[in-house]
Amino acid sequence: MTSIRREMPFTGPNMTRDQVLLKREWLVTNGLGGYASGTVSGALTRRYHGLLVAAYPTPMGRNMVFSKVTERIRFEDGSVVMLGGNERGDGSVELFGSENLFSFVLEDGLPVWQYHINGAVIEKRIFLLHKQNTVHVNYKMLEGEQKVRLKLQPTVHFRPHDAPVNTPAIDSYVFSAVENRYQISSGRRSPQLRLVLHGLHGTFTLEEKTIPDIFYRIEHNRGYEDGGDLWSPGYFAIDLARGEDATLVASTEKWETIAALSPSEAFRLEKERRRLLLAAADPGARSGLPAELVFAADQFIISPTGRVEDYVRANAMGDEIRTVIAGYHWFTDWGRDTMISLEGLTLCTGRINEAGWILRTFSHYIRDGLIPNMFPEGKTEGLYHTADATLWFFHALDRYVEVTRDRATLVLILPKLKEIIDRHLAGTRFGIGIDPADSLLWQGAEGYQLTWMDAKVADWVVTPRRGKAVEINALWYNALRLLEKWSREEADEKLAAQIGSLADQTSRSFNKRFWYEEGGYLYDVVDGERGDDPACRPNQIFAMSLRYPVLEPSRWERVLSVVKERLLTPVGLRTLAPGHPDYKEKYFGDLRSRDAAYHQGTVWPWLLGPFVDAWLRQHPEGKAEARGFLEGLEDQLNQKCVGSINEVFDAEEPYSPRGCVAQAWSVAEMLRCWLKTG
Repeated sequence: MTSIRREMPFTGPNMTRDQVLLKREWLVTNGLGGYASGTVSGALTRRYHGLLVAAYPTPMGRNMVFSKVTERIRFEDGSVVMLGGNERGDGSVELFGSENLFSFVLEDGLPVWQYHINGAVIEKRIFLLHKQNTVHVNYKMLEGEQKVRLKLQPTVHFRPHDAPVNTPAIDSYVFSAVENRYQISSGRRSPQLRLVLHGLHGTFTLEEKTIPDIFYRIEHNRGYEDGGDLWSPGYFAIDLARGEDATLVASTEKWETIAALSPSEAFRLEKERRRLLLAAADPGARSGLPAELVFAADQFIISPTGRVEDYVRANAMGDEIRTVIAGYHWFTDWGRDTMISLEGLTLCTGRINEAGWILRTFSHYIRDGLIPNMFPEGKTEGLYHTADATLWFFHALDRYVEVTRDRATLVLILPKLKEIIDRHLAGTRFGIGIDPADSLLWQGAEGYQLTWMDAKVADWVVTPRRGKAVEINALWYNALRLLEKWSREEADEKLAAQIGSLADQTSRSFNKRFWYEEGGYLYDVVDGERGDDPACRPNQIFAMSLRYPVLEPSRWERVLSVVKERLLTPVGLRTLAPGHPDYKEKYFGDLRSRDAAYHQGTVWPWLLGPFVDAWLRQHPEGKAEARGFLEGLEDQLNQKCVGSINEVFDAEEPYSPRGCVAQAWSVAEMLRCWLKTG
């Protein structure tokens, strides 16, 4: 099978070649939540950049264990070329050997660098073994008449992956070696990083040193600690001639696990795993852009480490446990993101079994009629402060059942769906409950952010939206109609009639209360703390995009026109229309500045998904135009994290990518809608 390739151009708007190499990033994951990531240049600019962030069981969570390898190539004439780069606290940037970097390519989603140096062509590849905390860094000399001496200096900083870059080590680093096996540790509770070099006649030289004053530019821009040290035990050295390769393996696994596969066998199996991903995907997603998105989607589906009860329960019923990482580098698994992303990540990619595992896993966590909003890093218990994740659960289950015809899972979960509706009718946590006067769903509790517009800084909830929010009620109506349908299919006519009557009342109230005649669109919140809120936001699009649209059809075209004119951009929908007093053009600066803009204009690409759904509902023959709405995101696969799509973008040109460099629902909705508009 031909490899799926994306070659990153070394040019960018108003950027030099070195700036492009410094700003473009890559990401590889291991199916456990662990990852490797960095800039194309090799310089570390985020606290999350490193060659191995290992995913450990609770309570450790994810830890940075292998930060960087400094690479030097010595030729027979004595000349030395250094690769990679660093930034210093004084503002200087050193991108060693960047002029020798000939190409950077994703090959089947995996990063490949090719250097042309003094007549030699040297290729570097990085990949992680699936379901292991093990990284392989491979070097191969493709061309060249003379041997070269490759010198590799590993550097480490043991810390939680989201800890500040100046976090001190638990204790002094301890280095040990037995034959060709090397190990670094720091204190009794620290990780143990094991290193081995594969190749002909490799050596290790002990030369402990601290590399001081590494400057992390993006941390500086985000208002965090921006300087720290790295530690190295010494360096490996190995000779390479044309056709020869060497692989540095770094791992936190046991030695017998590390030794079970040779580097060549491990790489072959990872390539085969990726070929099988494509073979299982929707036929329209086996080549071109959709195939790249299949590989990007794979990064978010994980088997979470440490949730022992989940594993025991899943195994007892013949399942496995899966969940979805909402975004890299700092998100964990979120209920809302998982349910919105499920169709694109699993159903479009043919991962049907995993979709079922995800839904059944989350169904177990229903408490008081709610599914978890998120699982914090290193914790086993979820947090439930969400008014919409549970309603998105109905949507995800609907999409799953339609694709798979898995009635057994539906019947298994159906009693819990009835419980969810009952708890919402009676009132549940965080002020979530039905107003008996109009059957609309109300939400809001002081100090909590319960909708997807969930920015919070200290005690400041930026967009509380307490009251009856438009998308919450669109989702509520959709959930009622789905339960009515499923109850009727299971011959429970009494329940179906009760739920149908409630849905009818919700529809009447929604269309009466939410229509903002002056603007020709929907209120964002009614009966809020300050009355009805006419802010023009994208949340209204869900009133016509879901399986059962609550908005009456006579108003669809007007809502679509307003959203298209005021909120649509080439990379997604703005979260607030320009002209509003709270509108922010850029998502930038320290945490408070960023969160003040997070849902106040900032563009979210995932919202193109429901916009395309709404567009095609109103214009069934408009697939070509709907595809055009997605083309701006196609360009983004070369912009920030090569091969993936950011969490958010600035609200105005040039729509700079911001937030997480790889976001689950951004990728999922792009893939789903690309296939839908094909």
